Amino acid sequence: MVKGTPNPADATGMTELDAAAAWDQSSPWNFEGESAPLTTTTSSSTLIEGRTFCIAGSTGDMTSAGAQGLFFLDTRYVNQFQLLLDGEPVESLGIDQSAAFEASFVGRHVGSSTAADVPTVVIRKRAIGKGMTERIEVRNYGNETLRTVVTLLVDTDFANLFAVKEGRVSPDLEARRRVDGDALWFEPDDGRSLGLKVSSDGPADFVNPGRFDWTVAVEPGGSWSTSVVAEPWLNGAPITSSPGHQVDPRTRIEIWNDKIPEIASDHHATEVCVKKALSDLASLRIFDPAHPEVPVVAAGAPWFMTLFGRDSLIASWMALIVDPDLAVGVLRTLARMQGTTVNPATDEEPGKIMHEIRFSNADSASLDAGELYYGTADATPLFVMLLAEAQRWGVGDDIIEELLPNADRALAWMEDHGDHDGDGYIEYQRSTETGLANQGWKDSWDGIRYGDGRVAEAPIALCEVQAYAYGAYRGRARLADVFGDRETSERCEAKARDLREAFNRDFWLEEEGCFAVGLDADKAPIDSVTSNVGHALWAGIVDADKADRVARRLLEPDMFTGWGIRTLSSNNPGYNPTGYHVGSVWPHDTALVAAGLARYGHHEEAHRIMLGLMDAGAVSGGRLPELMAGFDRDEFGAPMAYPASCSPQAWAAAAPLLLMRWLLRFDPWVDQGRLWVDPLLPAEIGRLSISGIRIGEARIDVQTEGDGLQVDGVPDNLELRHGLRLPDPREAWG
Repeated sequence: MVKGTPNPADATGMTELDAAAAWDQSSPWNFEGESAPLTTTTSSSTLIEGRTFCIAGSTGDMTSAGAQGLFFLDTRYVNQFQLLLDGEPVESLGIDQSAAFEASFVGRHVGSSTAADVPTVVIRKRAIGKGMTERIEVRNYGNETLRTVVTLLVDTDFANLFAVKEGRVSPDLEARRRVDGDALWFEPDDGRSLGLKVSSDGPADFVNPGRFDWTVAVEPGGSWSTSVVAEPWLNGAPITSSPGHQVDPRTRIEIWNDKIPEIASDHHATEVCVKKALSDLASLRIFDPAHPEVPVVAAGAPWFMTLFGRDSLIASWMALIVDPDLAVGVLRTLARMQGTTVNPATDEEPGKIMHEIRFSNADSASLDAGELYYGTADATPLFVMLLAEAQRWGVGDDIIEELLPNADRALAWMEDHGDHDGDGYIEYQRSTETGLANQGWKDSWDGIRYGDGRVAEAPIALCEVQAYAYGAYRGRARLADVFGDRETSERCEAKARDLREAFNRDFWLEEEGCFAVGLDADKAPIDSVTSNVGHALWAGIVDADKADRVARRLLEPDMFTGWGIRTLSSNNPGYNPTGYHVGSVWPHDTALVAAGLARYGHHEEAHRIMLGLMDAGAVSGGRLPELMAGFDRDEFGAPMAYPASCSPQAWAAAAPLLLMRWLLRFDPWVDQGRLWVDPLLPAEIGRLSISGIRIGEARIDVQTEGDGLQVDGVPDNLELRHGLRLPDPREAWG
């Protein structure tokens, strides 16, 4: 789903009212309206497990108003789950979320009491997976027997996820309701093969469509409890009966914790951000029931709990230092879904890597059953880049050889369909009005602007997409060298050289000391100053004589907030600190900028950015949001939220892990038999250690403190080297 912003008039000339009127006939990925905010008092808890998630208020209640509910496969299966005692709601005392998939909601029942100390406490222990289980407990801390009626109101609308997210659920949506024994059953009235069964392990005294009532008496010091299960059905069967990965969520977390490295630092912000990053990445993994051995990473909770091409590729790249299996899973899954034909409705083209997958009309929980959309220009070169990087980290040659044909089809797309006019650059332009107007990572309708604030129109050749293409050619050349394919190596090296030369000529803005965000249809520079140029540093396409000026430009006050790098200069007339891509700060974007600066030897600047980003995460317990407002740190002492920001979100969660790699300057190259480690820490970080980094079959420990460095576990087939691997930034790494 496009993560866009309101569009008063998009590139096709449609007004906001026109777009709204056409929406019901269009595809989910082209929505350009305001998303439902997630940072409100009524939506204070989000639980996630695979592609199931639950949004509830502070008491645990879910109501039909707003974005609350239990969701599975892009459908809201529960839109009301409301607990009452004697017809009145419970007052919240707090939430204990012990894991991503479970939480305890603690409250009390005030009733008619006017006393400060109320003896009736209600505890709701909720867990989600393939459905939802909730244990409801009523405790009596009073001196008299508590007599009360416990009511649970349950309902559903089977609404589409995007209709909920965008606040356009039809009031006419209805579900058929019936009682079967002690269970409630719900089915949509539009013929979809969906269902919901809600049952209790303790028989209710009264059950009618949409309601359970239990009449209870609780002795002083005693308690009463019951468990309620909400079970989604698909195609006439409960999803709990679907084949595939049956490992329970807690066991999966334990397996993850056992295999990932331990990371420790004496720097508080670094410590808490890394700890939260590892926890969030674990919760964002998806295990396809048809391919349970191949985990992938979802883009973000709650709205993007699905595989995204660009997001999942970048997040798994950043996470290589903790789990190369994520990269393998993402690569294999995207290869399986690689484009094979020309389909304007979905922007599919042969060799193209998809943008996202959705499940509103899916007939099973398998990723293969989803609806694919291919409207992105960057996922295809990123696929080749990640494959080459995975090989350097010791991913087996059998896996690399398996995916080489997909890499070559991706290169063919870059040179054919991706380069519409044959000028050597990858451009994008949607095939139909239902597609995304912008098809880079800044995919909102107004995300690409000229220096005077005007919104650029496609076709557009983005600077970072050309940088990724450069990295893809260099990476494919290295893979060709490994497998003795000299012809492919020389061809790809030549393509990379030509692209680098053209890029540094055509995209350069001499007056700004920076690169343009893109070229327009007339090949004129789209001359705004943006964070995108940091991606060009990261991929290594920038000539060394220009890198110094780019580094200085990105650290100017109009770009660096103190927390991170703005997506658009505050000097631009189109700047908005709370705009989705026109002034906000995205942690993954900022981390790539920092990595790019470090790659070119600008370590002081990289450290400033890294520390600012870690400080931003520490303010919220270590979790970096999808994005935050672009206000200056000097103006407000804490980062300001973007209300609809996903949390957790994959590449934001993975950003601290990329920074850890760059602080250690950890650079493996298994097929060459070498490992470079050369830590360079800022003064604020005295100690950093990572134990159990997986390189091939080896587990390597790195600890640095002051000027000291200890590296253990390096196998005999790897030569440990110190010092930065190559002074030449053209060699793709990091």
